[in-house]
Amino acid sequence: MPDRILAVLTAPAAGGAAAEPFRFADPDAPLLTVLDLGATRGDGVFETMSVGGGRAQAVDAHLARLARSAAMLDLPEPDEAAWRAATIAVAERLAEHREAFVKLVYTRGVEGTGQPTGWVLGSPSPDHTAARTEGVRAVVLDRGLQHDRVAELPWLLQGAKTLSYAVNMAASREAKRRGADDALFISADGYLLEGPTSNLLVKRGDRLLTPSTSLGILAGTTQAEAFRFARSRGMTTSYELLTRDALDTADALWLLSSVRNAAPIRSVDGVDRPIDAGFTAELNAHLLARRD
Repeated sequence: MPDRILAVLTAPAAGGAAAEPFRFADPDAPLLTVLDLGATRGDGVFETMSVGGGRAQAVDAHLARLARSAAMLDLPEPDEAAWRAATIAVAERLAEHREAFVKLVYTRGVEGTGQPTGWVLGSPSPDHTAARTEGVRAVVLDRGLQHDRVAELPWLLQGAKTLSYAVNMAASREAKRRGADDALFISADGYLLEGPTSNLLVKRGDRLLTPSTSLGILAGTTQAEAFRFARSRGMTTSYELLTRDALDTADALWLLSSVRNAAPIRSVDGVDRPIDAGFTAELNAHLLARRD
């Protein structure tokens, strides 16, 4: 049973001429030049998809988001067919794993060449059972930007899934330093945003809410699927401006991501919050069973 599968795209940008869209390669072999701007400057974008039974989940949504992020960075348009073929091929080779994931990485390549770099890496997923059932402890961290400034500051790339993840990882480490498992960003003027690697989901009665993507946060593929699941159960869903007190008054809270899926928040800044174990189990079962 292979642990890691790597496919290197031959021509990752649209319009590239290649007899084959990708080639399989040894993930332990030296493949990336030290001059690649993805490595030296974080100048690139990525996507991560969950894989179940050898099938990648939400492929269309992830490829669309990869293209949006690339456009925000002025990267060449990705060749959707090539990325789809590589993603499906890698996922198929992970069929023996109950849960796995594929990560798509698209960089600007070596400066001055005009030749972007792309690859798809697949691997078995860690065991997220504890996070999905026992929940996670979250702390609220100030992102330092007012909620209504995003449109004025496009160069900050808010809402793009870029390789420049140093701030996100620093926030995750700060959460650990504060005795928590994860972080939740809030704007400088008090509006809830997202986690470093996740979206926030809030339950109030029979309503599911999430912060508006107009706030410069990543449009979550798992969050969108959670909304579809909720509506199929007769619940209402909404994108809203949510302030800090929404964390204190919610019936339940979750952090959603593609591989961990729905992790209920069991405490915020050290204060216990209720967990809706039944809905969490049903939602995660739905997310794990979906196929594209």
